Amino acid sequence: MTEKIERLRRLMRKHNIQAYLVPGSDPHQSECVPEFWKRRAFITGFTGSAGDALVTMKSAGLWTDSRYYLQAERELRGTGFTLFRWGSPGVPSWQEWTVRNLKPGETLGLDSPLITHRDYAKLEKELAAKSVRLRPVAANLVDAIWQDRPAAPAGRVTVLGKKYAGESARSKLDRLRQKMTLEGVDAHILSQLDSVAWLFNIRGSDIPFNPVAIAYAIITRKEALLFVAGEKVSPEVRAVLKKDVSLRSYAEFPAALHGLAAAKKQVWLDEATASQWIVSSLEGAEIVFKPSPVSLAKAVKNASEIKGSKHAHLRDGAAMVEFLCWLEKAVPEGGVTELSAARKLEVIRKRQPRSKGLSFQTISSYGSHGAVVHYAVTPETDIPLKPKGIYLIDSGSQYLDATTDITRTVCLGPPTAEQRDRFTRVLKGVISLTRTSFPRGTSGPQLDILARRALWEKGLNYGHGTGHGVGAFLNVHEGPQGIAPARGFGIGLEPGMILSIEPGYYEDGAYGLRVENLVLVVKDKIRSTKTSLFFTFETLTLCPIELRLVKKDLLTEDEVSWLNTYHRRVRRALTPLLEKDEAAWLKKATQRV
Repeated sequence: MTEKIERLRRLMRKHNIQAYLVPGSDPHQSECVPEFWKRRAFITGFTGSAGDALVTMKSAGLWTDSRYYLQAERELRGTGFTLFRWGSPGVPSWQEWTVRNLKPGETLGLDSPLITHRDYAKLEKELAAKSVRLRPVAANLVDAIWQDRPAAPAGRVTVLGKKYAGESARSKLDRLRQKMTLEGVDAHILSQLDSVAWLFNIRGSDIPFNPVAIAYAIITRKEALLFVAGEKVSPEVRAVLKKDVSLRSYAEFPAALHGLAAAKKQVWLDEATASQWIVSSLEGAEIVFKPSPVSLAKAVKNASEIKGSKHAHLRDGAAMVEFLCWLEKAVPEGGVTELSAARKLEVIRKRQPRSKGLSFQTISSYGSHGAVVHYAVTPETDIPLKPKGIYLIDSGSQYLDATTDITRTVCLGPPTAEQRDRFTRVLKGVISLTRTSFPRGTSGPQLDILARRALWEKGLNYGHGTGHGVGAFLNVHEGPQGIAPARGFGIGLEPGMILSIEPGYYEDGAYGLRVENLVLVVKDKIRSTKTSLFFTFETLTLCPIELRLVKKDLLTEDEVSWLNTYHRRVRRALTPLLEKDEAAWLKKATQRV
């Protein structure tokens, strides 16, 4: 790995740059990227979904958040990269580190498609104050040293029928053009893959677990241009799309940008998602920077998408109960490992109607591995499950009618008093946030404390966000909404949005605890008045919560009532879908507290 750094430094000298940024993102600012674009993983060895690398002539660093601290420690050994625990007290971000450590007259190089315009502009200003230059390098330097680089993905594009989408592409385009008219713009550009997929009612398979196709889109008052590799689109799909969409090859997108610039068009861009390369390519056009209306429209699910999610969670809940019933019997018999358990659940889920695979790599973590928030089991790290300790399973599935995401903590043996205390405080956070009522305009960060309060009372916390948006047979992580200290600001939660609620607690080297349900924002009919709208959450996820870890005397009467009511609902909804032994297991798992 250190050899890769030296090869990269030779190219840096050739280009006269003293530092080079290797982000974990791709030209579409995706959280999950195809192998073809996993440059940061190639150069550092770190495989987590979040993190950026910076290489200078004398040092090399990797920045990632608390979800990946332990994983990064393991994967960076012997690579020459130093781990910077972003978010920890006293640890600078890579931007702050760069400003502090580069000298006046030196240059930071980067690949401009891999950074948003907003981040680029901010960084350029901060570096300029230190007389440090920021310079896009025409060709990505990592690509130049990446031998045996995987080929670009070539997954087929499919059309999602109106039965599941709930709205035609033409209707969505009409709504977007109405917004464009109000803004007085000639064109709107989309670069985020899930936004493109949602707008045109298409799905793909270019990125594992994310049913999207690598594509760009330009929507004008009269045309909707979809830039995607032609070999991915079958004649049948072309026939469906041609009514509303003009297909162009992916390689034609740069020329289309230059055309807008040459014609001095007014172009609407979201500076938080559009890359600096797109902005630079539009030099000469009049750019209007404003959040894309597509992002918010996608987040607010329509009646068909909500119906689909509720149906999918019934099937997914039945799959989870089948798995948990099997797990309880199989672990004492021996032979179950983290990896085999994950595979077992995947097999069960794939038998469900409308299944389209997993929505992310299953986090199947036992014992100390549970403290690694986004632990990814491999044959090298796989360990057996034993009839003792704590097992955490965070998993989800893609269905034609919805995307699911659920975490359950399983007690495989007698729990300790500490584990029961911590788990119950996590559960109290789930209940508190789920039961809350909030006025229209409230954003996720305003609610985040409700999930943490019971932990804070004991001086405890968790480093990740409490909740993320979830797509409809799309990405399991969806914006712009979120419930976290630093995500979702200014985005009021609206009826139709689906989010996760997933507080946790992690004891390094010992165990991890997390409970995750997906919830739907709905109108609070009790508290709303003619002059004031209030919203609340409806739980979509249907699966028992581990009662052996619940310390009842830590729960209030209302919290006990919520838990019993939820379990009664789970039992009634899932029992008709289960085999006799699974139904018996469910009855026991949902008994009154």
